[in-house]
Amino acid sequence: MSLADVKKNAQERMNKSIETLRADLAKVRTGRAHTGILDHIMVDYYGAPTPLTGVANVTLIDARTIGVQPYEKKMLSTIEKAIRDADLGLNPSTFGELVRVPTPALTEERRKEMVKLVKSEAEDAKIAVRNIRRDANEQLKKMVKDKTASEDDERRSSDEIQKLTDKFVTDIDKMVAEKEKEVLTV
Repeated sequence: MSLADVKKNAQERMNKSIETLRADLAKVRTGRAHTGILDHIMVDYYGAPTPLTGVANVTLIDARTIGVQPYEKKMLSTIEKAIRDADLGLNPSTFGELVRVPTPALTEERRKEMVKLVKSEAEDAKIAVRNIRRDANEQLKKMVKDKTASEDDERRSSDEIQKLTDKFVTDIDKMVAEKEKEVLTV
């Protein structure tokens, strides 16, 4: 493995951490309805856990209501139960061949809890990025020890990895600030 491979691997892993954070933040509920909060819900489909989007069409009916239209009519009650059991604070109801999921308005207290959750997710992402930095630096030190890289190369690469880490931590902070603003907006 070369120095460039170590840096490239670190960058790819940091990108994955950012994408994971982005997905986690999409699940955090704001005052508006959005279909992303139902993405991780699994539905029992003939004995196999299947993502909700695999058994139904999920759309927005209006700013506060999500509509879930199952592909098979007999899945209505199963989908409704799965959404209710997901512990998202949502109360779905069946309306003809559609499951309506109204999103209640958030109280000020609930908004503050959401902000804490967002900050916690961000801290987890920062820890992941720093762990990736540590792993990359250990690989660099091992390369110097094995005499496949010079100490100057190791120092230079270590500095580049630190700059990469700083960039990703800054990106995480920006994402969190945007989400925090979105959550606190009434």
